[in-house]
Amino acid sequence: MARASETASAKSRLRRIEGRHNPLAKEVRQAFARAERTADGCTAIEGVRIVEEAIRSGLRFRAVLFRESAEGVAERLLPQIGAHVETLSLPDKLFDGVVPSESPQGVAALVRVKEFSLDDVLERLQVGPVVVVMGLQDPGNLGTVLRSAEAFGSAGVVLGEGTVSPANSKVIRASAGSIFRLPVVAKASGGTEEICGKLRKAGVRMIATSSHKGTALDEASLTGSVAVFLGSEGSGLPRALMAQVDELIAIPHSEQVESLNAGVAGSIVLYEAARQRRG
Repeated sequence: MARASETASAKSRLRRIEGRHNPLAKEVRQAFARAERTADGCTAIEGVRIVEEAIRSGLRFRAVLFRESAEGVAERLLPQIGAHVETLSLPDKLFDGVVPSESPQGVAALVRVKEFSLDDVLERLQVGPVVVVMGLQDPGNLGTVLRSAEAFGSAGVVLGEGTVSPANSKVIRASAGSIFRLPVVAKASGGTEEICGKLRKAGVRMIATSSHKGTALDEASLTGSVAVFLGSEGSGLPRALMAQVDELIAIPHSEQVESLNAGVAGSIVLYEAARQRRG
């Protein structure tokens, strides 16, 4: 009886909407499609695990949308969501048209992810290296870097010019919730020059990763105030930036492999930095 009562209570919270032109459904659809925040600063997320990570991370929810047939998902999540949050039930076809996933799990939401500045990250240099990502377009790779940055300790991640949006649903999914907790600077003002200028002013040693040349990773010093620059697999880091850094480092690997996946390379460097701090 108690379970039936809880189920009925959960269902009573859901407001059913039918039309694809519903303002909230349209707003969520556009946030996913454009991979950017809504006008009031919310980020669209989807999937049971990601929504639960957002709850665990203490994020504020503006709205939660459920697929009509996903009753079990609604019963599982609604008790964890504040009563003040708007909760909607959408027909399956309408829900599937709102979210980008080919295999939707039945829940999507608008949440407020905290925004950070480069100054915020520089205040956390004792935690670990700053990671600066330049021109990385693969959302899975960026998500992996974010996840590793939280796992191995990082002051924060700064997203430079040409990098995929952190509001991209694939970035959020690949980060496994780390993007909700790790300081991420989505739009560093002033571009590369200002990023480098602020790092130098703060006494941060700048290190760039290279696929072929530089100090071998196990011989490089990654302790102290350090910023690690990661580029894309295809073009790497801009030459102008490479000329400004204090040191190039390379991860030794088989000559048969041209270069490492950016997510893997970043994770290896972050692990080595954590190992050196412990040592």
